[in-house]
Amino acid sequence: MDDDLWALIEPFLPPWPEKAAGPRPVPDRLCLQGILYVLHNDIAWQLLPHEMGFGSGQTCWRRLERWQQAGVSDQLHRLLLSRLHAAGKLDWSRACVDGSHVRAKKGEPTPVRRRSTGRRRAANIT
Repeated sequence: MDDDLWALIEPFLPPWPEKAAGPRPVPDRLCLQGILYVLHNDIAWQLLPHEMGFGSGQTCWRRLERWQQAGVSDQLHRLLLSRLHAAGKLDWSRACVDGSHVRAKKGEPTPVRRRSTGRRRAANIT
């Protein structure tokens, strides 16, 4: 990951708690690189190579979970879309919307149940 991209992402990441228990955490930049490595190579978190210095797969997964709960990915998604749009790099005519991007309405009225017009099943006589 180049420095320009990291400078764009870093301000969105929540700070690490001052009095966190356990050893000093893996730096956010390395965790992000580990997360991107897992996603790009489509491997299980457990298969993230330790020798690459990203920390364990579990560490990267926990950091991703922490960032998700803080809303980091939604904020980054909006920022990157706006920058790409401003640069004229998006073709909105090919965009589609699905349930992963737009929340489904909750509390919609359920359809009224209608009585069946079919015959009833025969009684069990055994």
